Amino acid sequence: QVQLVESGGGLVQAGGSLRLSCAASGRSFNTYYMAWFRQAPGKEREFVAAISWSAGRTYYADSVKGRFTISRDNAKRTMSLQMNSLKPEDTAVYYCAADRTMVRTRPEYDYWGQGTQVTVSS
Repeated sequence: QVQLVESGGGLVQAGGSLRLSCAASGRSFNTYYMAWFRQAPGKEREFVAAISWSAGRTYYADSVKGRFTISRDNAKRTMSLQMNSLKPEDTAVYYCAADRTMVRTRPEYDYWGQGTQVTVSS
């Protein structure tokens, strides 16, 4: 069992930056594949970025590639999402997710956080 808590969301102007964090509790965090998803009002939850358990491989949605960076620190049981050059279309609730078996781009992960709001003003 893994509990996930996101933090770091807020209001930022277009072109600005935010850093989201996901703190995990529970056993075996370093064996879980981790990801960020986001959901805007009236839209489906969409994949943002993912990272393998060893942090050796990262994956990004085309819409954020080159602007967002996912990372993890297994010793601290945390995962982060550095978001630069933010755009109004990045506005959404951002969710941290964990899976025991693989990286997925569909929202079918085993565990989810409660989400943190990111709002980008134009």
